[in-house]
Amino acid sequence: MENIYDAIVIGGGPFGIATVVEAKRKGFQNVLLLEKGDNHSQTIRKFYKDGKRVDKVYKGLDSDTKGSVEFFDGTKESTLNYFDKLLDDGKIDALFNCEVEGIKKTGEIFDVHTVKGSFKTKYVMIGIGKMGKPNKPEYKIPPSLNQVVNFNLNGCNCGEEILVVGGGNSAAEYAVELSKCNKVTLCYRKEKFTRLNEINETSVFEYANAGKLKLKLGLDIVGLDNENGLVKVNFNDGSSQIYDRIIYAIGGSTPVDFLQKCGIEMNSDSQPILDENLQTKTPGLFVGGDIASRTGGSIVVALNDAHKVISYIIK
Repeated sequence: MENIYDAIVIGGGPFGIATVVEAKRKGFQNVLLLEKGDNHSQTIRKFYKDGKRVDKVYKGLDSDTKGSVEFFDGTKESTLNYFDKLLDDGKIDALFNCEVEGIKKTGEIFDVHTVKGSFKTKYVMIGIGKMGKPNKPEYKIPPSLNQVVNFNLNGCNCGEEILVVGGGNSAAEYAVELSKCNKVTLCYRKEKFTRLNEINETSVFEYANAGKLKLKLGLDIVGLDNENGLVKVNFNDGSSQIYDRIIYAIGGSTPVDFLQKCGIEMNSDSQPILDENLQTKTPGLFVGGDIASRTGGSIVVALNDAHKVISYIIK
């Protein structure tokens, strides 16, 4: 019989770590932590200078920890060591370099699709950071083209001629989706796709073979020009072509994109819609930490979110 986890936690920051630790301490048998980086606490590792103080009190917010995971004033290094110890002592299963591509619920069970395969679980908790911004190309984008240069599908219409740039799963999904009512070209600088999952690779070539999608492989873009409000795209083979819109899907996708892929409803401020227990409109799917909070950044708030979610499930 296929292994079904009691809970899968996405994101290895303070909320993610506290959630898996609280869950194990409260009797959950098999819990899995998934993190797309190569280690936990990516925000602290990347954005805190060595030796930086990490204080329990943050912007005057409540600094009392409510659950069994405590927190103390310290430095970047002591905080990372503390989180290491929590994961080690709790004998937590964690998969790193494991980006989640989407979540689907069938009946009572969630399917969590990742680059390393699919996992089934009864509950999902998402605690990803707000730091993710879409990657931008190295060449300058003319400001006059801002209205027709996208990094997601927001604002796309039907009946446009669109160039999608990128070789990953987001680029493939955007291209296939937009092909349903637009003339779409998918441009990737390498000769062949190396990062697509099986479903997306099949879809891309099905659409291309049926003439619904054009592929430009092995071509890179060297710059953009404004051609009477349209996007003139200059390629590295000396050719150029004009499009109504260009969409970059070259990594670092925003949390909003990810949450929408997981079927989470957002409000008009692009915040996930959550109840008082941090549960989304999909029962069993929770969001906590930075992305659930308007204040952001407080480690204690993230730890308390974890306690709130696990206590609610047990109750």
